[in-house]
Amino acid sequence: MIPLQSSDDKMYMAQIQKKTLAEEVAERLTEGILNGQYEIGEKLPTEPELMKIYGVGRSSIREAIKILSIKRILSVQQGVGTFVVSHNVQESLEAQMNKAEIEEVIEVRSLLESKIAARAALHHTKAELKTIKTYLDLRGQYAEENLALECYQADINFHVSIAEACGNKLLKEIYKIASGQVLGVFESSHKNSTDTFKASQKIHAELYDYIKSRDAESAAATALKIVQRQFYI
Repeated sequence: MIPLQSSDDKMYMAQIQKKTLAEEVAERLTEGILNGQYEIGEKLPTEPELMKIYGVGRSSIREAIKILSIKRILSVQQGVGTFVVSHNVQESLEAQMNKAEIEEVIEVRSLLESKIAARAALHHTKAELKTIKTYLDLRGQYAEENLALECYQADINFHVSIAEACGNKLLKEIYKIASGQVLGVFESSHKNSTDTFKASQKIHAELYDYIKSRDAESAAATALKIVQRQFYI
């Protein structure tokens, strides 16, 4: 996560959240189950042993076990131990997205982008619109100052803040997951240059104006142009 420059900017930190330690442990336990490290019917190591294996505290281990118990992968038997009861592990959407080809991620974002922009135009609040405008301005400022990483993050935050304003929690979360790879793509494809971000500031401003004026159709069309341009210019 890239910190923004001034104290005023700190309230607008990136909205893409990191995994908790418990979620990380749950993922690693799941990997162990999938690769045969832990077989069905096998008892997991004790809590102190798991704490040592994964380098985390007791609360993180317990929360990870709870996560996998809810998914019916583990079964906790009080006074006996925790046992593996299923190999039928459904890979998370985030994990699938991380493994996907970038072309697939672009296609997903293209489909989501226009729908989210249209909904944001219809459902945004004044506070949400202010946040969108803040990231738009930061995007332009950092592009002009040639602060590449800050510019890339501000661009991502601009689009995520639009998703936050779309009024559909599930759509918002799917979009945030799909945005997780974007920073890496920007870093590899733009080579620490902000030239294309300077050139595209105008169309981003147009998107903001369409959302502000509640023009859903124009917002959707403009958002689609932006996401296609981002990856192909």
